[in-house]
Amino acid sequence: MYSREVIEEVLSKTDIVDLVSNYVKLKRSGSSYMGLCPFHNEKSPSFSVSGPKQLFHCFGCGKGGNAITFVMEYENYTFIEALEMLAQRAGVALPEQKFSREDQMDKDIKTKLLEINKFAATYYYHCLKSEKGTTGMDYLANKRQLSDKTITSYGLGFAPISSGGLYKELKAKGYTDDILKESGLFTYDSKVHEKFWNRVIFPIMDVNNKVIGFGGRVMGDAKPKYLNSPETKLFDKSRNLYGLNVARSARKGNMIICEGYMDVISLHQAGFNQAVASLGTALTPGHARLLKRYTDTVLITYDSDEAGTKAALRAIPLLTEVGLNTKVINMKPYKDPDEFIKALGAEAFQERIDKAINSFIFEVGVVEKRHNRSDPADETAFEKELAEMFLRFGEKLERDNYIKAVCNTFVIPLDGMMQMVANLGNKKGLVNGQAIRTDYESPKPKKKKQESGIRQAEKLLLTWLINDVNIINKISDVIKPSDFIDPLLNSVASKLYAQIENGNPNPALIVGDYTDETEAADVASLFSSDLDENLSKQERERAINDIVKKVKKNSLDNEFNTTTDAKRMQEIMQEQMNLNKINIKL
Repeated sequence: MYSREVIEEVLSKTDIVDLVSNYVKLKRSGSSYMGLCPFHNEKSPSFSVSGPKQLFHCFGCGKGGNAITFVMEYENYTFIEALEMLAQRAGVALPEQKFSREDQMDKDIKTKLLEINKFAATYYYHCLKSEKGTTGMDYLANKRQLSDKTITSYGLGFAPISSGGLYKELKAKGYTDDILKESGLFTYDSKVHEKFWNRVIFPIMDVNNKVIGFGGRVMGDAKPKYLNSPETKLFDKSRNLYGLNVARSARKGNMIICEGYMDVISLHQAGFNQAVASLGTALTPGHARLLKRYTDTVLITYDSDEAGTKAALRAIPLLTEVGLNTKVINMKPYKDPDEFIKALGAEAFQERIDKAINSFIFEVGVVEKRHNRSDPADETAFEKELAEMFLRFGEKLERDNYIKAVCNTFVIPLDGMMQMVANLGNKKGLVNGQAIRTDYESPKPKKKKQESGIRQAEKLLLTWLINDVNIINKISDVIKPSDFIDPLLNSVASKLYAQIENGNPNPALIVGDYTDETEAADVASLFSSDLDENLSKQERERAINDIVKKVKKNSLDNEFNTTTDAKRMQEIMQEQMNLNKINIKL
């Protein structure tokens, strides 16, 4: 972990207005800048960025923080990744981290593998552009209709039939066979063989745009049609998604999950840059958790054949289990997104996105195909199977909503299905841990917990202090950090007082001390609030006196109720009587 001094240096050399302007269109509004929040959909700007305070805050969704927080939130980086990115941007040389001998060896191997992969990607790209790559270029440009810009953007390449060139060049650069074995680019028996030959190459990148592996599509009818890098210290196909390095910044409100490389690239070229694909493996829980980091809604566009349908049915529970809203895009009569885009274009695909089917409705449709609904016995079997499916939903309101939607879509009597589900649930006793009752009454929604007047006063007082640090000299004899009763505000006050005492108030650094997202946003909102500039001097004095008295009175009352020292109780009573004598002049 980097020291506080290093973090402070990176923050001090980062202009948050300049940083955020690379992501959000900002317009000056008073002493701050405003724009549309990148973290939620809105039509009116509620996203504020303050240059003097080096903070951002959205008054709509509540997200807020400093430059590091912004990069973490927008890029989905870890704290260290965000800090290192900002340090590089600001030209700050970070001290070298100390690792154990084993960790250092592992880090060195990964560094060399990244170098080898980067070199290999460049090698394959140059092969594609040379005479050796004529077959590959014809496949990509003519058959797949990819533009030169797309080919270059995704670093597509070609591994020629005559193998051996990549191995020779890497050996000439000094890489040993031990590290080349680790790369997965070569197989070793009596001779060394290159894993990829006569294939179009798709470099696989992690979220930081570093090449971690490769996929290859054979030219001709050889098997396997697609070949991926084996698992290495860099490449774990169950934890990476092709195209995620682009899709994570798409900000489309959803992500599209496809089956293959070409589907992703075709969709990206058509403007749907939120598309990703699993890497030659079925979707895993790791993939689902990875998607959840970047979106709340996933659209499935697996092939429309039987195999694609089965893959979708396997993926749906994994996605819903991590809390993703899941829908399925109907691409018929075409097999996959690549074919669809080529035949009907981007507008038609957008229409299919807009009409994407709820994943549960999709599952019901698959079940329906197994039954002959004109036969009364089979119709009843179909309805009983649906009743079992509805028991997945433990919340009555959610369950009822799905029952209504399915009955409406598949023309099933609503009352009959409601009763069937209730009977089945009562027979089983529990549904996801909850008893099913036909006389069930929904609990009344809980009212949002409102802040107490005292906490609001403490927050307002801190806002005054950060907007006018000179006020602390006026109130320091009356208000100490310990007078802030709320634990979070007490912590913030202690840090702010210390900073002001040292002559270097830095709200952005204080926000950076809070790793909990809710706390960080709360502190950012505190520092992002501005005082009414239209108040006269007399009105400002009256306001600050009222707030100081309120905070101090609460502090004294709280101490009086908790102390057992008789002498201290007498002192508190005297201080309480003197509250009206407080008269702060600005």
